Amino acid sequence: MLKTALRFMIYDKAKIIGALLGVVISTFLIGQQSGIFIFLTNAMSSLVDNTTTGLWLVDDRTTNVNALGQIDVRIGRQAESIPGVAKAYPYVVSGGNAKFRNGKSYGVLLIGSEAPAFKGGPWNLINGSANDLLRENAVSVEFFDKASLGDTEFGDNFEINGKRVQVEAQTKGARGFGSAYVFTTIERARALGSVPQTKVNAFLIDLQPGANPDSVRNALNRHLYGVRAWLPRDFSNATVKTVLSSSGIAISTGSLIAFAIVSGLVIIGLTLYSAAVDRIKDYATMKAIGASNAYIRNLILTQAFLIATVGYLIGSVLLEGFRYGISNAGAIFSFSPLIRLAFLLITLIISIGGAFFAIRRITKAEPASVFRA
Repeated sequence: MLKTALRFMIYDKAKIIGALLGVVISTFLIGQQSGIFIFLTNAMSSLVDNTTTGLWLVDDRTTNVNALGQIDVRIGRQAESIPGVAKAYPYVVSGGNAKFRNGKSYGVLLIGSEAPAFKGGPWNLINGSANDLLRENAVSVEFFDKASLGDTEFGDNFEINGKRVQVEAQTKGARGFGSAYVFTTIERARALGSVPQTKVNAFLIDLQPGANPDSVRNALNRHLYGVRAWLPRDFSNATVKTVLSSSGIAISTGSLIAFAIVSGLVIIGLTLYSAAVDRIKDYATMKAIGASNAYIRNLILTQAFLIATVGYLIGSVLLEGFRYGISNAGAIFSFSPLIRLAFLLITLIISIGGAFFAIRRITKAEPASVFRA
């Protein structure tokens, strides 16, 4: 079966290459859009995903870590009285407008955490350290946001909300959604973002050893008014869901992936159908000498499977090149084994689905047609 399928494919090189290109293009487009979608959703929840803490305690109306409401600082002391809570770290997240020496302006998200722990503070530091943020006017900037941040380098200064700051630390890969992360101390974040001393935007809750996160979360929600405790995983998912529901990202990405699947089906279907029509007498001859419709069907499906496998491998190589290329621009993402398996299954569905165009035509061919002029 395999040997016969290969012979058919070698004979129709042009059409098989056309079908193969259809698979490659579909695989690449599906992977490309999926990768960009993964990067964007990771950026939406990066504050939660990169903060090691047992629970998040925020305003009870908040479902998006990028848009936190303010809560009273006394909530932290109340939270620490709940059994299972080891410490509640105050956290300030405030919007700001940065202005640079070249005259450019850009929106930033000021993130203030408490020294010396700097819980929820900068990660992926490539220059400076978290303790360097204790220096006068010190803040961090993100390496991949350099173009947006007026080409600001480590050691430069600029203004946030009209106040001078100095770059004493630099991250690489600590990226947000729609604005650049600027880390600093909680006191400086309050001053720059005009956040009252009596307010914070969240508390990061460390749990006592052996404490059950679900039980502590339920206790906090039951005893504290006006706030809500979240497990990090749940808060991350809620943030992504909130942002996606208020934007067209999911619809646009989904429509492009659907277009790639449909176009792949059409390209492969028409190509294999055309090849089948050109070889109709060969298939009819096989049926005349005893080949069943099931054998013919399996022969065409084998060709489709080979096309899908080779096309998937080529598409995956191109996709890795794309992923590496845009990672140099800061769009960093990766595909889990489950996602790669999904790509393979979609590729097989596209290829085998397209093959049914040819199967329907061939199975209707009469063996006697081989004897007609």
